[in-house]
Amino acid sequence: MDPQPTNPRWQHRPAGSTWGDFGPHDQLGRLNLLTPEKVRQGVAEVQERLAFALSLPLDYPGGNALNPNRQPPVLRPLLRKGLVNFNCLLGALEPGRTDVLSDDLAILHLQYSTQWDGLAHAGSMFDANGDGLPEALYYNGYAAGRDIVGPEDVRDAGVPAAPGAATSTSAAHALGIEGMARTGVQGRGVMIDLRAHLGDARTVVGYDTLMRVLEADGVAVEPGDIVCLHTGFADVVLGMRRHPDPAVLADRCAVLDGRDDRLLQWITDSQLAAIAADNYAVEAFPAKAGPACCAALPLHEHCLFKLGVHLGELWHLTPLAAWLRARHRSRFLLTAPPLNLPGAIASPVTPVATV
Repeated sequence: MDPQPTNPRWQHRPAGSTWGDFGPHDQLGRLNLLTPEKVRQGVAEVQERLAFALSLPLDYPGGNALNPNRQPPVLRPLLRKGLVNFNCLLGALEPGRTDVLSDDLAILHLQYSTQWDGLAHAGSMFDANGDGLPEALYYNGYAAGRDIVGPEDVRDAGVPAAPGAATSTSAAHALGIEGMARTGVQGRGVMIDLRAHLGDARTVVGYDTLMRVLEADGVAVEPGDIVCLHTGFADVVLGMRRHPDPAVLADRCAVLDGRDDRLLQWITDSQLAAIAADNYAVEAFPAKAGPACCAALPLHEHCLFKLGVHLGELWHLTPLAAWLRARHRSRFLLTAPPLNLPGAIASPVTPVATV
């Protein structure tokens, strides 16, 4: 274990982690590297003053073929004094009024489409106090059941039958997405265009392949940069028009090899602030075979649990990547705050790249 001072929540930290590096109570992880200087560096990349929205429509990919647990958004109107509050003629309630009003609500699965994974999205079993009993922990030692709480009864999970009767039953009292939102998530983005080199075939990308792409395109990743991985996956999803074919998608586009220790070490050593990809999970899922005791999502464990590196998924990067490649550029100003929703573990996002 790394020698570190005793923390209120842990006595030793996972090997190779950044727990405590940004303070004993840190909940931002590598977002601490988004300093005013990184914002200045991002702004310096703005030459043409063109903006690219990097979000899929929130009802994509469509259906639940990518993940049976996540459903597309549901929109419903509110009520206004007993009337359906959609195309509601206010004159029916207040004679003489000419207003026509519409209000609605959304039942929204926060990780269905373009999203940020918060640090409470993926933890790991780890013995942080040295008693020989691993416990469920998240970044910087925040604990399941104490800091990140949820129900045990399945009746208190999922979408309630009546939206109006919905009550909250879970909350990240630490590591909630609101901490990320408060930073503004603005800085210098760096595009790594895997699709340009690997095409649309399914390719599991390890350290060696990634380094060849960086060298071929002259891309440099510096501390505090937000790395964007263009694989083309979101572009393929868009072409399926909300009817994704899971068999086709399973055989498409590049994914990172979470079992590649050198790749994980590069993420550590580069000191990148966050990673966003246009594919489903950033890394290959399921991952390559590993020891029976290892994580199913090793890159998630490394980034979210150990380093405090937020992960973006299903971003729509193709138009931006094409524009940058045509001009032999890889850097841009990126602004990508999540919803400021206290207690949530993830969030939809509409990132904006400015070039």
